Amino acid sequence: MTLNPWRLRLLADLAVYGTVRAVAQRGNLSPSAVSQQLATLERETRTALLERTGRRVRLTAAGLLLAGRAREILARMDAAEAELRGLADEPAGTVVLAAFGSAVHTLAEPGVTRLAALHPDVTVVLHELEPHESMPALRRGDADVIITTTDFAGAELDPAIDLVPIAADEIVLVLPPEHPLTALEAVPMEACADQRWTFEAAGAYMSELATRLCREAGFEPAVICRFNNYMLALAHVEKGSSITLLPGLAVDDRYRVATRPLDPPVTRRITAAVRRLPSPRPEVTAVLTALRAHRS
Repeated sequence: MTLNPWRLRLLADLAVYGTVRAVAQRGNLSPSAVSQQLATLERETRTALLERTGRRVRLTAAGLLLAGRAREILARMDAAEAELRGLADEPAGTVVLAAFGSAVHTLAEPGVTRLAALHPDVTVVLHELEPHESMPALRRGDADVIITTTDFAGAELDPAIDLVPIAADEIVLVLPPEHPLTALEAVPMEACADQRWTFEAAGAYMSELATRLCREAGFEPAVICRFNNYMLALAHVEKGSSITLLPGLAVDDRYRVATRPLDPPVTRRITAAVRRLPSPRPEVTAVLTALRAHRS
């Protein structure tokens, strides 16, 4: 019996994503093609791997066992490919890099530019993903490197993930330029209790952080706007309609706004994260080195 790595990957994906349709979308396949390949894998193993209930399928105990072993096998294959690539003089290959919005232009793109000058055979595919989205993507294998912040729920230490510090980013209060609070060098959150706020969408990193800081200061924020785009938030503040909290990296000097640090200061730690492999992929290491150059 010889197991086909591609079919093993489909089985491992089914264990993660839960439905044949989701596996098909991830692999740019039709659901029927995925079902056919999984049926072939059952014939090859002479084992019932799937249990069909109506239009849905779920993994049997044997299917769950093989899916777990498949992830180990595929990781070892990736490591072997990395070792072979490491024999070459220059790293080469494609790396999927995911970064949160304010880090795309300030950290990711400058890093990709540095990388292109040093290692032209490495191709980076860049995606925008917020921290609560990028860590699961990294664990699933949908991203090879992520730029994230570790101070949010879901970013707990994971022995399968390596973290590489990149930068520290201060959280600032963003105000209309003539706002009375601009008279302060640093603003305690308690002084903002009667203000109208613009927040990110519920559940997003800055929304959760801002809500927590307001509640710790003893008040429930009066949120009048929620935007997924920092530019929209800056424009709203510029008009004098609200105030907001943003990471320093997100403040664009094209907008006529004032910023003040908080008292006490609040800083988020920005890190790159990669899956821990037996043998690191040279192209991933090259991307990490380019991103870390921001600190120098």
